[in-house]
Amino acid sequence: MTLLNFFKENPDTVLRLILEHLQLTGTAILVAIALGVPIGIAITRYKPLAEPILAIANVFQTIPSIAFFGILIPILGIGKKTATLVLFLYALLPIVKNTYTGIKDVSPFMIDAGRGMGMTNMQILRMVELPQSLSVIMAGVRIATVINIGTTTIAAYIGAGGLGELIFTGIQMYRNEMILAGAIPAALLAIIADRILGYVEYRLTPRGIRENE
Repeated sequence: MTLLNFFKENPDTVLRLILEHLQLTGTAILVAIALGVPIGIAITRYKPLAEPILAIANVFQTIPSIAFFGILIPILGIGKKTATLVLFLYALLPIVKNTYTGIKDVSPFMIDAGRGMGMTNMQILRMVELPQSLSVIMAGVRIATVINIGTTTIAAYIGAGGLGELIFTGIQMYRNEMILAGAIPAALLAIIADRILGYVEYRLTPRGIRENE
């Protein structure tokens, strides 16, 4: 069976697995943004916490995903819950690090100007620091998303679904068209996500910086 025939004969299966893949990745990224951005902001305010928190996040990145799944399976079991937690932990570092870097690099003159206008710390964060650092934060989200789309294929190994099901089944059955039917859509999802988030990152970059690039 050719790859094209496989797609023609199994459109519902491929679509279901693509949606599962997006759901796993999207859930992990949204939770990572919801927690990672506040953590990144917090460690710009409490700088002694920055190094240990970034070091802990770095440790999660160094653990191979298969090993990470193996560590958590005895605690959480197999399936989507374990996969989502692992994907969330992999997404956390780029988002925390870029949030911290983006806010830390905001010009102190702009912050002083805000204080001179009578802004509170919360107003400075909302009206000065976050707008100036959004493009850097978005770059972290972009990196985390692309990494997670690839890592999500391994989640099928523990019964979490996604396009990895086709890849692992294809390997077991020696069917190259099934492997490609999982790998090609996963690669396309990563490329599309990278392009869309890259455009958002570009639009969020201050115009003066864009013009100088």
